[in-house]
Amino acid sequence: MNNDQLIRDYIEVWNERDAAARMELIKSVLTEDSVYSDPDYAGLRGHEALSDAIGVAHGKFGDLRFRLGEVIGEHHGKALFTWKLGEVATGYDAVEFEDGRIRSVIGFFV
Repeated sequence: MNNDQLIRDYIEVWNERDAAARMELIKSVLTEDSVYSDPDYAGLRGHEALSDAIGVAHGKFGDLRFRLGEVIGEHHGKALFTWKLGEVATGYDAVEFEDGRIRSVIGFFV
């Protein structure tokens, strides 16, 4: 899987409402020891922690869905992209790739 597709699939991880389906998608997109950080979470580790946080976020977001904005750049196994949550929020994510999956995500809200 190429990195652009991994980024698209990562966005879909956030849109998946079914916990079991979300976990399967997470396993295909992120490494087992992946780390996720954003202004609300300071370093979630692993698949379950991220899936649980996404489940909580769904309770806050209602029916809003994420969509990929622009892949700003990619180099040396890292990428920076923008995303939108409905029409209410935007942000940037910096990701690091390892062995065909995402190893780390650092998110910023705008």
